[in-house]
Amino acid sequence: MGALATDTQGHEKRRWLQRFGWPRVLGVLVLLALTLLKYSDPAPLERLRLALFDQAMASHPRVTGDSPVVIVDLDEASLARIGQWPWSRGVMARLVEASRDAGAVAIGFDIVFPEPDRLSPKRLAERLPGLTRESAEALRRAPDTDVVFADALRSTRVVLGRSGLPDMALGGSDPHLPIAMMGGNPLELMPSYPGVLRNLPELEAAAAGVGMFSVLPEQDGILRRVPLAFNVGGVVRPTLAIELLRVATGGDALAIKRDSAGISGFVVGGNLIPTERDGRFWINFSRHAPERFVSAADLLDGKIAPERLKDKLVLIGSSAIGLQDLRATPVEAAMPGVEIHAQALETILSGAMLTRPNYAAGAEILAGALLALIMIALVPRLGTLPVLALGLVLGGVTFWAGRFLFTNYRLLIDVVYPLLAGFSVFLTLVFANYWREERQKRAIRAAFQHYLAPSLVERLANEPHLLRLGGETRVLTVLFADLRGFTRVAESYREDPQALTALMNRLMSTLSEAIIGQGGTIDKYMGDAVMAFWNAPLDEPDHAAKAARAALEMQRRMSALEVERLAEARIEGRTHLPLAVGIGLNTGACVVGNMGSEFRFDYTALGDAVNLASRLEGLTAQYDAPILVGEATAQLLKTRFTLSELGETAIRGKQKVVRIFALKGTA
Repeated sequence: MGALATDTQGHEKRRWLQRFGWPRVLGVLVLLALTLLKYSDPAPLERLRLALFDQAMASHPRVTGDSPVVIVDLDEASLARIGQWPWSRGVMARLVEASRDAGAVAIGFDIVFPEPDRLSPKRLAERLPGLTRESAEALRRAPDTDVVFADALRSTRVVLGRSGLPDMALGGSDPHLPIAMMGGNPLELMPSYPGVLRNLPELEAAAAGVGMFSVLPEQDGILRRVPLAFNVGGVVRPTLAIELLRVATGGDALAIKRDSAGISGFVVGGNLIPTERDGRFWINFSRHAPERFVSAADLLDGKIAPERLKDKLVLIGSSAIGLQDLRATPVEAAMPGVEIHAQALETILSGAMLTRPNYAAGAEILAGALLALIMIALVPRLGTLPVLALGLVLGGVTFWAGRFLFTNYRLLIDVVYPLLAGFSVFLTLVFANYWREERQKRAIRAAFQHYLAPSLVERLANEPHLLRLGGETRVLTVLFADLRGFTRVAESYREDPQALTALMNRLMSTLSEAIIGQGGTIDKYMGDAVMAFWNAPLDEPDHAAKAARAALEMQRRMSALEVERLAEARIEGRTHLPLAVGIGLNTGACVVGNMGSEFRFDYTALGDAVNLASRLEGLTAQYDAPILVGEATAQLLKTRFTLSELGETAIRGKQKVVRIFALKGTA
């Protein structure tokens, strides 16, 4: 009983697999592999996703209005008028004072001042050769420009910049900014630097805050996201943009929120700025806007109207190519680093923040699974072209949905993965179905090539739906042919069985060529007899006529072969033993299909019409007629062939007598 149950279970599994189809199973496996790939998120998949986001940002950049940020630009014109960089700290102090006097809310430097001013009067007195004593003393009595700069910093809200270093910090302390950590310590999630390049201590002490202006481009060198804080030697250090916002809003602290997924955002001035789990912030870029910039030299010369800076956040930095602070972004091939900080501030202050929600990856996996399952369900059923058309529609809808969410809700949803999953499963199913069809064609060719005409074999291979191998009832015309006199011939070859085999193959080939020539299906060879039929496996409306022509052709070919055998016997000096062929034809309903056991089966026909054809062949010698046909066949042939009715006869195995006819030739 146990063995029977096991066999039953195995049979059920095979039946289920046959119904579901192994191409579908393969498609499911590909989907599972892609899901694991998405979960691991390798670099190539991330690059595809980022490229999609770039395309969305480039085609729908943020629209700029009256920007809350102004950039005081150390541009090429300013460098030409004031001198090469670095400028004197006295000049930097004048920039701060000019911005303050114009009504700037707060000022941020995208610059670091790590060393004493080399242009300070005291240092010039020590470095310049050939100075008179009076000139040197005058320089020493002049105010120290670092002190002047510090005084300017103290007079307004200023945030100095810092740069991350790949090694330990270069001295200094951090007196600024308590940070509240809500939901846990976020340090291990943040981008990190072992140390920072600081400003002079007296400058940092005079400033209202310090912020990191370092940025981290993606692996492809494009800058899309900026951290809002760094882990520097185990301490949270805010970036320039976030620190400038804190100072501008008068906040005394910065709060970082963390949940189970990671960092969820930064709280500044009572407002939450959403971030990714590592604290990075997506900038909603606009195109490069020259109106954001004012020339530093023009500001110092009083050429800039105070209204231009009034109630604005001011960033002081450089767009000069020589200072090498240009970055690639999704919307511009080269954007000044200071403008990137400005764009981050604009994104936050305008509320046009891009978000990639924590559920995004799960939603993308579900969308990919849905597209893939649609392909798995429909490709084997509908075929390649209809599902390809449907797939293109679904792909277009998916792409449009991603773009709609970006333009209307500023959500960053990856549609690359769903499209990749659907297309990969589609290709898998197409190739699997192609391989299965090719295997089916090979199986059909192997099964029928020995007893069907080549043209019919190819038609079956290309149109397998015409073939029902499970068994079916068809009206067939069946032919039985048997060699007369073969027993005597076989006895004459007792000493040479190989010659007998060669003769047998020659005889069967002669008969088979006539059958195949008329599109017949050779059922089997039985010693010196052959069975064939017409109208299976392919429909053949004129099956009776084709069988009759094959029978007449077999007689003609047999006569020609006998002439050859007689000539060969005379040449070899041996007795010629003549051979003839008796043929029986009959038409009727038969069961035709693959029959046998699980170890061996043949495509064959069974039924009363088959038996009668065999009996008719056996009567050919008795009636001295080479070809006998049954009544049903005669009715189909009577208008096109010459028939001679031989009367009724009793057939072994049948209760009623049967009318038989001799086939003489074509009409």
